[in-house]
Amino acid sequence: MKGCASGLLGAALLGTSVTAWGQVKAADYEKALKLQEEARHLVDHMPGQVSWEEKGERFVYRRSNRDGVEYLLVDVAARKTMPAFDAARLAEVLGKELGEPVKAAHLPIESLHFEHGKLQAEVMAGQKALHCELEGYKCELLPPMPARDPEDEGYDATPPYRNGAEHGVSSPDGKWLAFVENFNLMLRPAAGGEKVALSTDGSEGNYYAADTISWSPDSAHVAAYRIRPGYKRLVHYVESSPEGQLQPRYSAMVYPKAGDTLAQAQPVFFDVASRREKEIANALFPNPYEMEAIEWRKDSRTATFEYNQRGHQIYRVIEVDAATGEARVAVEESSKSFINYEPLTRDQYDHGKYYRHDLDGGKQVLWASERDGWEHLYLLDGVTGKVLRQITQGEWVVRAVDRVDEEKQQIYFEASGRNAGEDPYYVHGYRINFDGTSLTELTPEASDHTLSYPASGAWLADIYSRVDQPPVLVVRSAVDGAVIMKVDEGDDKALRAAGWLPPEPFHAKGRDGKTEIWGVVWKPVNFDPKRKYAVVEDIYAGPQGSFVPKSYTPRSQPLTGVGFVVVQIDGMGTNNRSRAFHDVAWRNLKDAGLADRMLWHKAYAAAHPWYDASRVGIYGTSAGGQNAMAAVLFEPGFYKAAVANCGSHDTRMDKIWWNEQWMGWPVGPWYSASSNVDNAWRLEGHLMLVVGEMDKNVDPSTTMQVADRLIRAGKDFELVVVPGGGHGSGGAWGERKLMDFFVRNLRAETTPEWNAKPR
Repeated sequence: MKGCASGLLGAALLGTSVTAWGQVKAADYEKALKLQEEARHLVDHMPGQVSWEEKGERFVYRRSNRDGVEYLLVDVAARKTMPAFDAARLAEVLGKELGEPVKAAHLPIESLHFEHGKLQAEVMAGQKALHCELEGYKCELLPPMPARDPEDEGYDATPPYRNGAEHGVSSPDGKWLAFVENFNLMLRPAAGGEKVALSTDGSEGNYYAADTISWSPDSAHVAAYRIRPGYKRLVHYVESSPEGQLQPRYSAMVYPKAGDTLAQAQPVFFDVASRREKEIANALFPNPYEMEAIEWRKDSRTATFEYNQRGHQIYRVIEVDAATGEARVAVEESSKSFINYEPLTRDQYDHGKYYRHDLDGGKQVLWASERDGWEHLYLLDGVTGKVLRQITQGEWVVRAVDRVDEEKQQIYFEASGRNAGEDPYYVHGYRINFDGTSLTELTPEASDHTLSYPASGAWLADIYSRVDQPPVLVVRSAVDGAVIMKVDEGDDKALRAAGWLPPEPFHAKGRDGKTEIWGVVWKPVNFDPKRKYAVVEDIYAGPQGSFVPKSYTPRSQPLTGVGFVVVQIDGMGTNNRSRAFHDVAWRNLKDAGLADRMLWHKAYAAAHPWYDASRVGIYGTSAGGQNAMAAVLFEPGFYKAAVANCGSHDTRMDKIWWNEQWMGWPVGPWYSASSNVDNAWRLEGHLMLVVGEMDKNVDPSTTMQVADRLIRAGKDFELVVVPGGGHGSGGAWGERKLMDFFVRNLRAETTPEWNAKPR
């Protein structure tokens, strides 16, 4: 769902001499659109992708340079860094396997990892995938992925049932094979013999799913979900201009939307010896949005599964007694708005709040919750679900759990917002005891930290940076965070010498008069503080994350190359702050934090006379496209022009998992209130809609429905349909259209005549 109008470096990099922004030239556009790649080539020693060896004494990492990429091995015990492998030799081997030359500085490596102490590489070159064992430089071409029916693709599609023993699951003792045949759960001796039907109630409309089979550790019980399929909604596509043929191509994909009837999963347990079936009463899970995999306790007496109730306001861990089939609630989380049930991860842009770690066979549970208004860690009684202890607390948020040391009863986690006076989105590493004592910060630098721990837990690798500071890679002690080895540091002298300026952070009070709203500003090329500059906001206000960059990226925005200020802001309704901050989005996606954003713009303008807050445009893609159009519908007095690319303009037309998470279930009038389709009549100012006819993320009909309503309301707008385009359509041609649009509508200037002669 991220925006596609990606930021590009300002034209100063290549020595562009741009006019005083009275009239831009075609050359200004062309140089601006080439510069992101140039920027990357002007930075050395950019570390990333750390992968530890199992013993935790060595790791490999990827380093980007001006002339390509290299892979280095760090021996922490010896405090040495060396090449991870012979890149020239691997390039030669890959060239033979792929049938084409491969450069040592541009190896198509997707990832590196250790396996039993030996370094392995996963390679992807075009449609070919290879696995390489780097000790002997042996590469194996992997078989191609099996072709899929397009109707099986898409979001939350019900998985097809898989018949036959070839899809069976072996019991832990190796004696039995459980599989699905003719929609029922079957058993067969692993050594061969007669098969036995454990169930007889399966049918095409109520089938046992082979990929849900779960054996108890003692092999005495087996469980599976019986699935009653939901409504199979299809989104239909006509690709107008397919390569290789004259006629259009038709296709369809499964795409459940908000409010659709979902598949229902019923857990069923079987006693292997008696063949007795126990269908678990569903009083505790009556209306599932999703049921997670059945997981057995080590003693085989009970199993758990997780239940996410439709509407995302109740989430339960349910424990089932294998002998009796009785179910009980082990843990329950509830909310009057939403539970952000996706896993708690470091990713700034797309993550949830869920974390669970069972202790002592489930007698205690480490659990993450926002129940006190901030994301924190709790120790729960695994039998009663009661809180034994709140482990972390305060007006700050836990962002990830990296490692749990059960022996020492310590948790290594990441959090942001704890340090006064710094950007509240900066992630730091911490350690704390299960009892909430001895909270230790491991990463003191006022920067954004990306951490990687070995299994041994003795050390951690830390890559830290800011938008104005290249990344530094160090190894720290996991005891006190002391730096024991500085491994690498990015070098952007050449980039800065070429005239590049990093974005500048800025914060101002939001709508409540007290909460700080954070953003960044990219100044235009050849910046002159005596001039007035129109402003364009790059928006993405999806509630699943926060989107203003915090770590170093050698880029800017393409519009800076033609004389605009560009900003990014995280307003209320986005993630990674307090629960109250986040809840602004609840049943209210039209809000998009616009009230906070406008105050931020005005505060920045008050401190910087060259910043013209009377000429503000906005653009975005996907949810950002929805946000951009909402700005000119609901705040037209401030936002004068908008470009909405592949916008999710009506949450009833968009994918179920994203929209019911934030807008709730059942579908109510608030869906219409946030709809750009139903509010299209409000349009003031200038609008350009962009849509790819083959968008598999957001139904392209959504944009066409907006266009239909605008036409009916007699509104003037631009509509750009990209043949064959996917989500975030247009590429460099679309970037040029976007720049043209804002030059015309925010500066009232003419744009280059692109059709004056063949280009």
